[in-house]
Amino acid sequence: MPIDHRDELDGPRPANAVELQAVIYEERKGVAFLQVRDASGELRIVSLGDRERLVIGRNPAAHLCIDWDGEVSGLHAQVERAASEYTLDDAGLSRNGSFVNGERLHGRRRLHDGDMLRFGRTAVAIRIPQATGTAATILAGDAWTAPALSSQQRKVLTALCRPMIDGDPTATPATNQEIADELFLSVEAIKVHLRALFEKFDVAELAQNRKRRALASRALRSGLGGRREG
Repeated sequence: MPIDHRDELDGPRPANAVELQAVIYEERKGVAFLQVRDASGELRIVSLGDRERLVIGRNPAAHLCIDWDGEVSGLHAQVERAASEYTLDDAGLSRNGSFVNGERLHGRRRLHDGDMLRFGRTAVAIRIPQATGTAATILAGDAWTAPALSSQQRKVLTALCRPMIDGDPTATPATNQEIADELFLSVEAIKVHLRALFEKFDVAELAQNRKRRALASRALRSGLGGRREG
């Protein structure tokens, strides 16, 4: 089945700073939400809010109405919440089926933050923000409390630190382009995330040529950037 410009790699992901700020704002609410690009290419965000069930389909009454895609059924699928867990349920509602990370759904499937869903030709990302009130455990020798991070910030931090996780003293943090390529984000989006991480890890006042390594080193010591340096 051909996939249009709203593909599973980067279609529903933020493509610029404005979209990224909108996603970060939604993350801070701590409630699951969906990201999708409509027929005009605009990024739309639909929050589950207080609902236990979010209906997806071409019907105008659906919470996520995908009325631009003729391969989506009127009532196609639904995301359900039970306690803090989320599942996608198709249950034969749709004619063309639903997909999670490229696999056709049969019945019900548990969802995880960042999963890519597809209904008809339309890709939808689900975001399930982690609780933001719990900071990581402080490690001996650190005079500060490791900050709480969103799941996307953790991914950026892990990608930044990847070249350094083996403790090679000559290794340098990943470049913005390398991080962007790994996470299927734009370089501008990576810059926005890094600016926030510089602030959270208290390295924003360092010289520009020292910030990235200081951030990676502090993240590795705290256990937030992958395996700790030796």
